[in-house]
Amino acid sequence: MNEMKTCPVMHGGNTEAKMSPTEWWPKALNLDILHQHDTKSNPMGKDFNYREELKKLDIAALKKDMHALMTESQEWWPADWGHYGGLMIRLAWHSAGSYRLADGRGGAGTGNIRFAPLNSWPDNASLDKARRLLWPLKKKYGNKVSWADLYILAGTIAYESMGLKTFGFGFGREDIWHPEKDVYWGAEKEWLAPSDTRYGSVDKPSTMENPLAAVQMGLIYVNPEGVNGKPDPLKTAAQVRETFARMAMNDEETVALTVGGHTVGKAHGAGDAGALGAEPEAAGLEEQGFGWTNPKGTAKANMAITSGIEGAWTANPTKWDNGYLHLLLNYEWELTKSPAGANQWQPIGIKEEDMPVDASDPSVRKMPMMTDADMAMKMDPEYRKISEKFYKDFDYFSDCFARAWFKLTHRDMGPKARYFGPDVPSEELVWMDPVPQGSKNYDVGAVKAKIAASGLSMGEMVATAWDSARTYRGSDMRGGTDGARIRLAPQKDWDGNEPKRLEKVLSVLGPIAKEAGASLADVIVLAGNVGVEQAAKAAGFNVSVPFTPGRGDATQEQTDADSFDSMEPLADGFRNWQKAEYVVSPEEIMLDRAQLLGLTGPEMTCLVGGMRMMGTNHGGTKHGVFTDKEGALTTDFFVNLCDMAYKWVPKGKTYEIQDRKTGAVKWTATRMDLVFGSNSILRAYAEVYAQDDNKEKFVKDFVAAWTKVMDAGRFDI
Repeated sequence: MNEMKTCPVMHGGNTEAKMSPTEWWPKALNLDILHQHDTKSNPMGKDFNYREELKKLDIAALKKDMHALMTESQEWWPADWGHYGGLMIRLAWHSAGSYRLADGRGGAGTGNIRFAPLNSWPDNASLDKARRLLWPLKKKYGNKVSWADLYILAGTIAYESMGLKTFGFGFGREDIWHPEKDVYWGAEKEWLAPSDTRYGSVDKPSTMENPLAAVQMGLIYVNPEGVNGKPDPLKTAAQVRETFARMAMNDEETVALTVGGHTVGKAHGAGDAGALGAEPEAAGLEEQGFGWTNPKGTAKANMAITSGIEGAWTANPTKWDNGYLHLLLNYEWELTKSPAGANQWQPIGIKEEDMPVDASDPSVRKMPMMTDADMAMKMDPEYRKISEKFYKDFDYFSDCFARAWFKLTHRDMGPKARYFGPDVPSEELVWMDPVPQGSKNYDVGAVKAKIAASGLSMGEMVATAWDSARTYRGSDMRGGTDGARIRLAPQKDWDGNEPKRLEKVLSVLGPIAKEAGASLADVIVLAGNVGVEQAAKAAGFNVSVPFTPGRGDATQEQTDADSFDSMEPLADGFRNWQKAEYVVSPEEIMLDRAQLLGLTGPEMTCLVGGMRMMGTNHGGTKHGVFTDKEGALTTDFFVNLCDMAYKWVPKGKTYEIQDRKTGAVKWTATRMDLVFGSNSILRAYAEVYAQDDNKEKFVKDFVAAWTKVMDAGRFDI
């Protein structure tokens, strides 16, 4: 007892949940999202270059080994019908299926399904086994292939091995090395909580909380048993339509993916899913990363439990064919229960030849099944039309599915320039946000001189460049300055881009670009750089903002306007603007944008302070412009924010900065200004720039952060 009492470590201090500062003070701004991919957690080191490693990969050998793996059934986790295709497709699908269009987060691009919470979502049960089956290939090919690429390759090869002509495959996904714990997956505190909690009205799927796409915590898409587990295919169809739209899929792609996804493999519900062991994150050390242990001690398909739904969808679950639609459309279906008690549908009067054999015992035929989501493909009028079209034209269906699968598994990779390998398709699809190659052969100095003499103000030039760049999302590698889509629909009409000011600036920069033979995308950035250099000079520093030419100008036809709609900024803390009031605070929205731009806390702080000083606020407001020298890239924002000669007084939704002695109003501010003085971490950064000896450091740091944002999305450099 005495030895235990005097143990020299803090009991549970590193493993048990303790009250964090944000739990003690839940209203405090949590900056963790800016630090979630700290390089200290990456075992590969700062010099590791995945693209260079890919060049060493014997892709043909890897694909050959992957094909062989599909039918090499392992005793510890036997393959259904001797083929792992269904399991590997589900692994790839669920890796990719967490993607959502609203903020570009989720998806397969980082291998995040290895980590919590995704590795332990109820919908991902048994995928821990699929990942472990791939370990021999990862071990063999090592650094030359990422886990993220391996997961998607496994699903693609699975389809090939079962007869589908796939559309293509691109390597290039780089692994992360710790959980993306600050991605918002919903507010629920329990798995599979009723979906009502994330809807304004569960009967109106469009009221689902943004940026979420799945209907319940722990699911990839929808509840396969029906809305909140209550079968009703038409209600389920409405949820399917909204959910897939939030993952950038239209009706035809949705039907293709549903049909093609369930053409192979089976669901497992041979017993009570509640009897399974704990999920991987909660399982004991002896499980070594496995979870959901079957109490019956077997992994054979006829005894396996995953979703609780039981059965295959087709008569030939290891073959790419039209069997799914044959059964769905040619039989009537009735509601029944699986052995695990889950709601599912079964055909009435099915012929024996339309029944699949048992996945573990080929001498036995089993009843096929459909989920509520499958029945939606038959009962929803629009889905039914597409299903019948696919049934009549199998080749058309196969092509539609191959394209939809490619989109599903590559959607978050960004532009085609990031794809690697011999199977990258030559066709460039609109959802890839294609951009023509821009010219690099023009006189940059002459262009800058014409911009400087154009009569545009510093604020106009810097704000336009910023608005063009701020669309970049490191989550799915979309947006940014390349393409100059700020001049196209829908971006040219976004409130945050101040359409009248934007039109004026583009009307000046357009002729300059044309005369020089440069892209407008380049000239927009150059104009911002000219503004920054002018501001630095006004502060007493001569700097040259780095610039790399070569951006191209996309056309309207190369722009998927619908998918860009979801990228419209509804607030921008860097320009001190918010379109409306939201549930989350303005400073939280600012953090979210900073993280998508790939900024650190100090970079965000530096940029906000500098943008205020240059007069780039949306609409020309003076909130946060804590200086008498607007237009100079000084540290005045930080100096005056930290000056105790002033007090900060709330006035409605804004604040007044008042002289403590006289009460005179010196400046005004928003929450997005004062958070840099109130939050202890941000204040620490602000104080660095408020120091007398850091004026030059501030200018250098601002230029570096500015250039980082301007070059975000430049995968050609």
